[in-house]
Amino acid sequence: MTEKSLAVDAWESLFRAQVSVLRQLTAEFPTHEISFTEYDVLFNLSRADGRCLRIRDLIPHLLLSQPSVSRLLDRLAARGLVAKTPDPRDARGTIVALTPEGFELFKRVAVIHADSIARRVGGSLDAEELRQLTALCDRLRGE
Repeated sequence: MTEKSLAVDAWESLFRAQVSVLRQLTAEFPTHEISFTEYDVLFNLSRADGRCLRIRDLIPHLLLSQPSVSRLLDRLAARGLVAKTPDPRDARGTIVALTPEGFELFKRVAVIHADSIARRVGGSLDAEELRQLTALCDRLRGE
């Protein structure tokens, strides 16, 4: 088997595993509280220093186009889950901060989501395999 065909096989396996896991996690996700994409925004803000980021620094972490992100942030702000303020260091920039209400919602949903992840991913791999998977995925992402 050539390196090229090995790479294609590995990609197909990775892609299909991701789709399978994501379908199950999506099916178990508490969408009555928040959508999967809204959760992703809250998740990324919760991990940021001070629970806030400039929009341009948030966008690379999300799987949405900039116009979609802007509309999503407007909806989250209207619900009081995030606050948008002008960047005091750059008038062209906007800072998005996780509000206390947004952080409480994130934590509540994160517990449910983490249980699903632990069952689906942690239930299929042992601790060493999980560490290897994390390292391999980080390398593929260039981290």
